This record gives sequence, structure tokens and C-alpha cells, in this order.
Amino acid sequence: MSKVVFKNQTGNCPELFPANIFDKIPDNHPARLVDTVVNSLDISDIIKRYKGGGTSAYHPRMMIKVLFYSYLSNVYSCRKIAKALNENIHFMFISGNSTPDFRTINDFRGKILKDSIKTLFAEVVKMLVEMGYVSLDVQYIDGTKIEAKSNKYTFVWRKTVEKHKERLEGKIKSVLSDIEESILSDNQEVNQEELPKKIDSEELRERLSAINKKLKEPSKKIAKELQKLQEEHLPKLEKYEKDLEILGDRNSYSKTDHDATFMRMKEDHMKNGQLKPAYNPQISTENQFITHATIHQTAGDTTTLKSHLDSFEKSYSKQSKEIVADAGYGSEENYEMLEKKGVDAYVKYNYFHMEQKKKTKNNPFLPQNLFYNAAQDFYVCPMGQRMENVGQGKRTSSNGYVSQVTYYQAKNCEGCPLRAQCHKATGNRRIEVNHRLNFLKQQAKEKLMNKKGLEHRSKRPIEAEAAFGQLKSNNKFNRFTLTGLEKVELEFLLMAIGHNLRKMVAKSMHSGLKLSKKSSLGYKPYNSRPVFYVPKENSNQRSLVMALDFQNQKIAA
Repeated sequence: MSKVVFKNQTGNCPELFPANIFDKIPDNHPARLVDTVVNSLDISDIIKRYKGGGTSAYHPRMMIKVLFYSYLSNVYSCRKIAKALNENIHFMFISGNSTPDFRTINDFRGKILKDSIKTLFAEVVKMLVEMGYVSLDVQYIDGTKIEAKSNKYTFVWRKTVEKHKERLEGKIKSVLSDIEESILSDNQEVNQEELPKKIDSEELRERLSAINKKLKEPSKKIAKELQKLQEEHLPKLEKYEKDLEILGDRNSYSKTDHDATFMRMKEDHMKNGQLKPAYNPQISTENQFITHATIHQTAGDTTTLKSHLDSFEKSYSKQSKEIVADAGYGSEENYEMLEKKGVDAYVKYNYFHMEQKKKTKNNPFLPQNLFYNAAQDFYVCPMGQRMENVGQGKRTSSNGYVSQVTYYQAKNCEGCPLRAQCHKATGNRRIEVNHRLNFLKQQAKEKLMNKKGLEHRSKRPIEAEAAFGQLKSNNKFNRFTLTGLEKVELEFLLMAIGHNLRKMVAKSMHSGLKLSKKSSLGYKPYNSRPVFYVPKENSNQRSLVMALDFQNQKIAA
């Protein structure tokens, strides 16, 4: 029988000269990339936020590294981050063995990093541009709904608030009228003023003050009604006014997160179409990197495009040459806006794919398939009857954009053998046509059907949608953990940075690039060049080294 041999176990015996534990971290580990990238960022604005005095603070660069690496590693809880700093070798490396507690991490994230996260995100993206991973010349735009932290039963609906407010105003007017009539009947010298159609809390407060000044000894009935107005009706009216102020242009909000709006989610486990408090993040991607991200409070994507592109232009001082988006963004307002910005828009519109089907193409009764005489401005129905121009109208979008529409109506549909197939309304058939939108749709269709358009259409599903799939499925980010629009934006941008860093790690590993094990934990050489060593000559590797070198030269300048 062979002798059994086991490996030696050092146990708890201390070493006189212990090995560097960080040598166990592989050269291409994400922690090393995060360390190198964050060392290249300009954080002078963040440092200026520290006032000094009191005890020493943890260096913001170290805190940024910890948060970036945490979101890259799918660790979002400050308590879990603090625990990892004491137990995880990669977190120890990235923090330089610093161990801030969860309160310190949370305060830094919510108070200091919140105002600078957009700048840091843009810097990381600019670094990707210099590395050649993205160009910012094209944006693949898409949105998704992510559930807010609030409970689904914390809803406040606009219609409910307006209904209760209207009822309360009616009660207040009735009580005020009764009080003034009672005063007049008692021969007291009070002039009865006409009540306004809508009474607000300020108006009610002034009237109550005026009545109390003029009434020296009110009767029990009047005193009781005045007390009810003061203690019951006035606070309710103020609450309804505050609710409407919080709602703004929205139709709902959450009691525990006023910025969250109730939206219909795709993840409907009960299959009952239940609305939940959520936000609508919009992202621009290129080469599956997230190049821009904004948070919106409206459920539809149509109204978000303009503000999203304006924010992109503000961040990078330029606009992309090409915009690619799905049918959720195809509106007259957006087409006009994209045309003014001078970008090539590859944006679908509603029923773009439906138009390609034979069922739609061969249906002669659809308005888009009717013959139109542009010279004399009339349509011809399938029976050959002219549909004349009978007037124009306006349509106003939720953003305030006004569209011009034209109405066309047939003269005699009675007795027509095709009437049952043509339309079901009583009287003669009437159609509404937006000629400007039809022209813009035709332009969009021509772009979408050409060679470049087909290429963009094939890439769009694997661009923005793939990024959302990574965030929501692989990273398990299905719900925000912070409340308020600013903090939700902070959280999502941290997720986007983590996504980009993860992609950067994959790209660097594919190219064989290695990061040096040297780390600037002393936080002195911020302007120094990040240290790399390259085992094999490769153009992608050289571009990464040169790009980070160029980034640091800009910071030093």
C-alpha cells in the first residue's frame, strides 16, 4: 500500500515575512482595471467639496474606486460593501486596506458623488473614445421601465385628487355661504362677498381671518362651522394643493417617493396589468457600451428623446451624426427635432412593420392606401367617390407640440355596396390626415430601407436591448434601491459605469492586455501615467496605453 501524503498546513502560525496577498489577484482582474481607470479621472471638483477641519476623511478617489468596483461586481448595498472591504481580497486591494463603514459609504454616495456622477460617467466614456471602443458618432437609443423602491400600494392619482378637491371646494363654499347668511340675519354689519368659482387655501385663510375679526361673539352654530373650516377643511385643501404641485404634468406619484410615477410594467406576474411606481431610464449605446443615460418620469418613450439628446450634447459638446431608435420614438415632433439638429435619423414609426405585410398593403380601405390627388387636394375611395377637404384642425401633444391635420369626407356613402367593409360610423366616411407627418414618415421609410438603414436595424436589437438585458437579467438590477430622481439617476449611472468597465475588462482580456501589479495607493501621482505591461505587440493594446496616457496628460495640463 502506498504512503498517503498530505500538503502542509500553516494553520494560524504567523509568518515573519508574509507574502503580499495582493499578488494573488490576476493581472487582468477587474479590480486592477478599476484602479487604473479611476486613477486617470479628474476629481478636483469633488475634492473642492471638502471643507476641512475635524478628523481626516477617506480620500474620495478611494471611495470612487470602491463604489465603481462594487457596482461592477453587482454589490449595491452599502452594508454588503462595508462587509466586503473586511473580507474580500479584491475590495481590500481597491481600497488600499481602508475600511469605511456603511454610513460613510452611503453618505459619500448620496451627498458628495451625487453632484459629480454625470461628469465622471462622461470622463469614462471619453476614455472609451480615446481607446477606440466608441466614436460617439452614432447612438442606439432605447428605454425600459425599472421599478422604484416604493411599495405598489402608495399611489396618489390625479383624477382622485381633483375629484376630492372639487367636492371639498363645494362644501367650503356652502359653509361660507351659510355663515355669511347667518351673520346677515343677525343684523351684523358684514358685507356678503361673492365667492369665486374655485377657492384655494390662501383665499379660505383670508376669509376666515376677516370673519373672525368682524365677529365679536359668534353663535354656537357659526363657531362650530368656523372651527370645522379651520381644523378640517383647510388642512385637507392644503393637502390636495400640495398633491397637485407634486404631480406636475403627471397623472400619479408615490407617497414614499414623490418623483416615481406609476407605470405598467412588462414583468406582470399576476397578469392583471397592475401599475407600479417606476422610472423610465433612457440609454444611448455604441458597440454595446452605454455612452449616455438619462432618467425620466413619463412611461412613454416619445416625449423623452429631445431631453435625452440635449443632455448628450451638454455632456460631450457635440451631437452624434446618426440616431437609431425603434417605433416608440417615431413622432412628428421628434422627426422635426432631429431634422433641425442635422442628424441622420433611422427612427421607425408606428405600423412600420405592419405596412410591409400583405394584409395591410392589399387593404384598399385603409387611409394610407387611398388614392390622393395632391394637385386638387382630394382622396378617392375604393368605389371611386371623391373625398373632399372639409376643414383643418390641430392636435397638441403632451409636450405642447401642435400638429396640423386635415379632414376629408365623402359626399354620399348611403347605399354603397362596400360600406360595411369601408367604415362602421353613421353618415358619410370621414378621415383625418397629417400630411406633414406622412411626408416625414416617407423620408424615414426610405432611410430605413436603404443599405445603411438595414444595417442599423439589424444592429439595434443587439445594442441598447442587449445592454438592458445585461443590467436587468445578468446583474439582477430590477428595482432601484434609492428614492428621489437625483439619487435614482446616481444609482443608474453607477450601474452604467459598472457595465462599461465590465465590457472594458472583457475587451482587454480578449486583446491580451495586462495591467501592472503596481498600484498608486498613496494617492499622490494622480497625473502620472497608468502603468501597463504588454506581453505581445498589439494595436488594441497600444491604443489603450496611449489613450490613458493622453487622458492623464490632459488632467496634468
